[in-house]
Amino acid sequence: MRVYAAILCVAHLLAMVPASIAAPQSAAPASGIPAAASTDRDQVDLSVTVYNSNLALVKDVRQVQLPIGESPLRFEDVASSINPATVHFRSLTEPSKLSVIEQNYEYDLLDPQKLLRKYVGKEVTLVRQEQENNSTKWTETKALLLADSDGPVWKIDNEIVTGLTADSYRFPDLPANLYSRPTLVWLLDNSGTHSQKVEASYLTGDINWNADYVLTVTRDETLADLDGWVTLDNKSGAAFHNAQLQLVAGEVHRAPQPQPMMRANAGVLGGVIAPKQFAQEAFGEYHLYTLDRRTSIENNESKQINLLGAKSFLITKIYRVDSQGDYSQAAPGEPDKPPVKVFFTFRNDAKSNLGIPLPAGTVRVYQADSAGRLQFAGEDNINHTPKDEDISIYTGNAFDIVCERKQTDYKVIARRVSEAEWQITLRNHKDTPVNVEVRETVGGDWEIVSTSVKGTKLDANTLSFSVPVEKDASATLTYRIRAHW
Repeated sequence: MRVYAAILCVAHLLAMVPASIAAPQSAAPASGIPAAASTDRDQVDLSVTVYNSNLALVKDVRQVQLPIGESPLRFEDVASSINPATVHFRSLTEPSKLSVIEQNYEYDLLDPQKLLRKYVGKEVTLVRQEQENNSTKWTETKALLLADSDGPVWKIDNEIVTGLTADSYRFPDLPANLYSRPTLVWLLDNSGTHSQKVEASYLTGDINWNADYVLTVTRDETLADLDGWVTLDNKSGAAFHNAQLQLVAGEVHRAPQPQPMMRANAGVLGGVIAPKQFAQEAFGEYHLYTLDRRTSIENNESKQINLLGAKSFLITKIYRVDSQGDYSQAAPGEPDKPPVKVFFTFRNDAKSNLGIPLPAGTVRVYQADSAGRLQFAGEDNINHTPKDEDISIYTGNAFDIVCERKQTDYKVIARRVSEAEWQITLRNHKDTPVNVEVRETVGGDWEIVSTSVKGTKLDANTLSFSVPVEKDASATLTYRIRAHW
């Protein structure tokens, strides 16, 4: 009955393992002591530190029973994306009396094709379905598997048979060197007690986190609320239940890997701002965020946890034109129309109910329409932002403000000296006045000869003008540059 229960579970696969077969035994040491096995049911503590660079540090504490002397221990339910070179094992009960002699990472995992190949040179039972008198019957044939490269080659009753297909295969046992899941195997030397609390720590890939923010701007565009969420994405091949979760924000340097490790953003969350759940602290040159409760992270799961909430802080809306000038040659001609970009800016300080280091992430902006319904208004990415620094969110381009830019003059003054004049016309079709910052990129050694609006030199290559434009009106900026090259 157990054999046919297994057949029903994996029917029509190329290989099959009977349901009654236990997990494989690791090769025993010379003493012949069978391997002890530990699963996540033995866990007494678990902590996961996730870095925002597709990396996590797992510390798995379990209570295990070990014989005295040398014996193997199979440590199951570890991440399939584990980096074996980072594994560290120790006893928390008697560290000086439990030592590691040998360590292995077994990742030759069970699948139908691998199981079939492991039985080359051994006997397998072929199970085939046949129709007879309008009824179905199952026939079983004992066959020796001679080879399995481009297809199985069988020996049946002293004949060599190829091209024989079966609905399923029955295997008498599971090979010792084939594992149903990734497993760490240690050969241990125990001179202490039988019951030991042990900790296995390792780095694993395919688990990441990022910050997602929701910026809700009032209709008059003077105040805003900010919700911050942590989005965890776990594809490591392991689930982490009842874990202490910590997050590290920052650029952690990692050495180049000679071999690759073996082996979704969630939607917007709105509503009432939840209590702050993460405690933040400086950690070296990074910032560490510790969840004040335990949580579970399933494999292939995307989870969101509230990070922060700030309400009714001041925000500023900025219109800006960024343009690139060419002052080294005569280029008057048709005007171009660079977009008028829209930014919301605020300061990450205590006055804004913020003032904590904000991890890099995506900020999505929402605004209320005339009926008070929130509408999506754009999104932008921010870098890691310390406290007391400004944050600028680019949400898109203005619909009702048009910029027209053209070169109106070019003159050679002397050898390697020229002057160029530019005209920027701004037309405001909104029903409110606006101020538009015009940023002009200037190359070479330059100076302002004349301008209709006072300019500010932001740096060696950027000139900025603040141009007021009345509602349903236009304003013109002209300036002349003398360039040396």
